[in-house]
Amino acid sequence: MTPLQPAPAAEDDWLRLDHQICFSLHAASRAFNGVYRVILKDLGLTYPQYLVMLVLWERGELPVKKLGEHLRLDSGTLSPLLKRLEAAGLVRRERSARDERSVQVGLTEEGSALRERARQVPRRIAAATGCDVEEIRTLRERLDELTTALDAAALQEAPGCS
Repeated sequence: MTPLQPAPAAEDDWLRLDHQICFSLHAASRAFNGVYRVILKDLGLTYPQYLVMLVLWERGELPVKKLGEHLRLDSGTLSPLLKRLEAAGLVRRERSARDERSVQVGLTEEGSALRERARQVPRRIAAATGCDVEEIRTLRERLDELTTALDAAALQEAPGCS
């Protein structure tokens, strides 16, 4: 095939938007965010703030760097989230006594208490998906496997990697 000839129809199908897994994941993510926006309104949280709270409820006080690793967020994205959560009285940030370069993030009493009100969120999200518990578990496991594979592929594609 020369560069001036159109690609066969089967190859063109690969370039259709509705055939892109990345777009399907993007669309699902946006749909999730829309549902979360409604559900989290009662808690006064945005979806990214909710994720921060989930990690802190599960892990307790953490350095900002560790929190970012759990959420796959850099400090430039995480810092404004933490400032807003601190202004809302849900978290506190303090310099580490052992290492002044490190900032520890912990829950306030109000932040800890919010956990009880948040218990209904996963049930409401699960109901919104129309999936049963087993389907959700399987989908989550498959997405985790996909993430691992994509992380490995990104490392292989990075400049300087062999």
